[in-house]
Order: sequence, then C-alpha cells, then structure tokens
Amino acid sequence: MTSIIMAGGSGTRLWPLSRKNFPKQFLSLDDKESFIRITARRLMLFTKPEDIYVVGGESHKFNVIEHLSGVTESEFKNLILEPSGRNTAPAIALSVKYLIDKCSADNDTVLFFSPADHIIKPENGLKEAVESATPFAKDHIVTFGIVPSKPETGYGYIELGNESGDNICEVARFVEKPDKKTAEGYLESGKYMWNSGMFMFSVGVILDAFKRFVPELFTMITEWDYDKALRDYESLPSVSIDYAVMEKADNILCRKIDLEWNDVGSWDSVYDMLDKDQNGNAVLGNVEYVDTTGSLVVGSNRLVTLIGIDNAAVIATEDAILVTKRKNTQQVKTLVDKMKDKGRKEVDEHIITYRPWGSYTVLEEGERYKIKRIVVHPGAKLSRQRHKHRSEHWVVVSGMAEVEIGDKVDILHENQSVYVPIYELHRLSNPGKIPLEIIEVQNGEYVGEDDIERLDDTYGRG
Repeated sequence: MTSIIMAGGSGTRLWPLSRKNFPKQFLSLDDKESFIRITARRLMLFTKPEDIYVVGGESHKFNVIEHLSGVTESEFKNLILEPSGRNTAPAIALSVKYLIDKCSADNDTVLFFSPADHIIKPENGLKEAVESATPFAKDHIVTFGIVPSKPETGYGYIELGNESGDNICEVARFVEKPDKKTAEGYLESGKYMWNSGMFMFSVGVILDAFKRFVPELFTMITEWDYDKALRDYESLPSVSIDYAVMEKADNILCRKIDLEWNDVGSWDSVYDMLDKDQNGNAVLGNVEYVDTTGSLVVGSNRLVTLIGIDNAAVIATEDAILVTKRKNTQQVKTLVDKMKDKGRKEVDEHIITYRPWGSYTVLEEGERYKIKRIVVHPGAKLSRQRHKHRSEHWVVVSGMAEVEIGDKVDILHENQSVYVPIYELHRLSNPGKIPLEIIEVQNGEYVGEDDIERLDDTYGRG
C-alpha cells in the first residue's frame, strides 16, 4: 500500500487563519499538531512510513518538510511538488507519474489518496475500511463514503447502488452539495453517503480511467519524462478528479464508513468539532465574553471580548478580524474572492511568514521602515544576501547569533546588536541548541520582501 496526502488546497474558507501562503493543512486549532501531521500519523496505521508521500505546491515545500519530519522519518523527503495548482486530477496524475518513474510502481501497486486536513474518529475505523476495501482496488476505483449524521448542505454526496457485502456498494451517482430540504431527504433515505474525498485504486485502474476520460493525463504519464511533466504541467487541464473520472467511470465502488468525520471546510465545521461550554460557545485563544450563546470565537494574542452575541463566528488574527453569523460562514470564500480582486495582501500573507530556517513576524511597518521578530531554528541559517534599498539593525532577544557582515564574522548573545549597511553582503545563522530570536529594524527607500539578492542559500532558493 502506498498512501498519498493531497496538500495542494488553499483553505480560503478558513480565512483569516488560513491563507494562500500558509493554508489550513498546516494549522493547529488545539496548539498540538497540525492537520497534516495528524493525517500522516493516521495513514501510518495501515501504511509503512517510507510509503507515505505528499503531493502539493512547490511554494509549500519547506512547510511540509517541517511539519512531517520526525513523524514518518527523521527528515521527510517523499515530496511530489506541483509547479502550479491545477486541481486534483493533474495532481493525482503527477503522483502516479512520480511513483512509476522514481519508485518503480507498477500496474498492481495500490494507491490510497487522502486530503491533508480532515478529522476522523476513531482512526481505527478508517484502517478497517481501507484494509477490507483493498482487494477491490485491483479492478475498481474505491471511494469512501461517510454515513451522514445530519442533513449537511456543505458536503457532496454519493448515492449508493446495490450492496456487494462487507459495507461495499456500487455507486449510482455523485451528487453536488444539496439544499437543506434535499439533504434532509438524503438523510432519511439512508441511500446517500457524504463524499469524504478519499479514494483508492491500483495504478493500472487509474491509467485506464485517464486513457478513457482525460487522455492528456494518460499521455503525460505514459509518454513524457518526469522533467517534461514538470515543465509542461500548466498545459494540463485544470479539472477535479470527481468531474474528470468519478462522475463518468462505471467501475466505482463505495466503502461505507460509520464514524465521526469532519472536513474542516468552514468555520461552522470548526465549531462542530470543538468542545462547547454550557451556553454552546466554542472558544480558542485570548477571549472573554458575557451573555453570549452558540458562538465560535477564535482569538489571537490580542484580547477579544463579546457582550450579548448569539450564534456568531468571530475570528481574530493580528492583522484581520472576521465577524459573521455562524450560518453564513460558507460565504467566507466569496469575501476572500472580493478582497483578492481588490489586491488585498491579507488574502495571501500572514503577518507571520514561515521559511525553511524558521519564521518572521512583521510587528510594524511604515513608508520607510519595517520592524520584524525573526526566529531561527537551531543549526539553521539564512541565505547570504544583500539589499539595494535598505539597511538593517539586529538586536538579539534570546539565543546565540552568528553574524557574517562582509568578511567579518561575530557571535552575538542576548541584548547585543549589529548594524548591516545598505548593499553589504550579510548572513544570519543560529549555531546554538535553542531557537534564536532577534528584532530586525529595516530602514530605507523600499522595504519590500523582493529586495533580496541571494548569493548562497542552503535551501536552494534563487
């Protein structure tokens, strides 16, 4: 069994916590483990650690490595990187191409695909379902349908056909997200499952499906070399696997699973998964409230307070606040699209930006200055670089800093500082055993992040 985590989503429905540069698969809502780490641990119940892969965007490469290193192996290396987002069908095709070319997969190799950001309890229920469905994957595409617990309008559904035994059924059709009345009818009939977005098939089965329904993807897998697949990836059709294959194929089965499942696809679904107080409030972070019921409140470092609020969702980060009725949280994507059209940077960027060496937080920014808090992992180093338009002043808050400026190298400790002149070659490293934290003050005519000329980088960035 080879398992592939699909981690290419942007998670815009969980804005402002999830953003393009740091989507929801890397979030942790309980300050313990991120969704992608939870997913990897779940797959290890029925997959060897070395047989777990992640397919996702090139821009999230180092996020994946950081979150999964130490979970499946000491340093996670099983990355299948998309040059650009082209939806789930090309991502699956690229995964198949990679596994054939780089890992000697053949037509009989069984592949299990899972989204990176779902909650499943108990996890052994999925293990049992996958193991019982594996023999069918040699000749079929097997989907996994969740027995619905309520008339949910935010999920797609699978209509079941004849049952083959052991909770395996034929698939009559796939159904888009229904309205409330239709969803109530689905629930009452017992013939409809929630579409979990998890599926399993052999390499040979999916190749046959691509040959019939998406010949461009079949050609990519069977005729291109892997470098050409990456180089010409944007020429492939941008289409979901549901539309490209699932809605057309006639060899699809559904394995029914009766367990707790949440795709964490909206703030209302986050509310469903969290513990509630006696008034039905689900609260995370720095929050105080009175006379408030049925609300979801997610705070940040700043204090969030509520008085007399019912059935609301209030999500606060350091640079944005979302306030809506809980029943309207599915419209967050519409709001994000509107802000995107206006060029709002908050759609893509957090004030915290993660890099392979650590992270930085923008504390304040003006026309000719920017103040950051920079955290560097033990043993990590930034690129050797220079800036054409700004100088920098570093103050060590904690840890040990190795500072290279021009030809001079110094070691700085807590409360020591150094000045980096405009266009001077420099590099910051952490030679210590604990995280290095510094405050950086930038000053100059331009303080944008693209004013970086890298001359040497451990992580291969240009």
